[in-house]
Amino acid sequence: MSAAAASVRSSRFYTAARRHPWVLGKVADWKIPLGPYTPAQMVVAVGGGFALFKTITVWSWMGPVPVVAWVLAIWAVRRPKVRGRTPLQAALGWVLLAWQPSGGRLGGRAARDRAPRPFLGGFTIEDTPAPATPPACSPSRGSRRSVRPRRAGTAVPVSAPAGPVSGVQRLLALSEQAGGVR
Repeated sequence: MSAAAASVRSSRFYTAARRHPWVLGKVADWKIPLGPYTPAQMVVAVGGGFALFKTITVWSWMGPVPVVAWVLAIWAVRRPKVRGRTPLQAALGWVLLAWQPSGGRLGGRAARDRAPRPFLGGFTIEDTPAPATPPACSPSRGSRRSVRPRRAGTAVPVSAPAGPVSGVQRLLALSEQAGGVR
């Protein structure tokens, strides 16, 4: 075996259902005359024969025309396809589609919208806590910094604004206390 032949892979599969479709009336080498028949042909033959037998008084004046139409109908449905499916499978599909819940299924159960309920909720608005005054500057135990008293000439802010203040607002407040912007 050469290397080129070994690198080419080929495979075959045989589908018996495609070569031998589902038919009625064939057992080994024996088959029904003019058969075998598909299930659709059997339904048309039995149903049409029953309908013709029950309504013979209505169509008997036409002669053999209804019987010929019945035989042609049996022949016409030998290999019918409805979007690639046999008529019985297509009819079963339509029945199952009509049987399905309108919202579909989730996890094998009918999917339903939840019942509407009012959205009830509430909230509480609390006052913001008053800003805590900073504690007097006292040295901590491990601190070696010395606390110096303020000099007499330094400016102390008279009123500190309440709440958090941005850096720009602090600078503006300090410039106001120092006599305004120059």
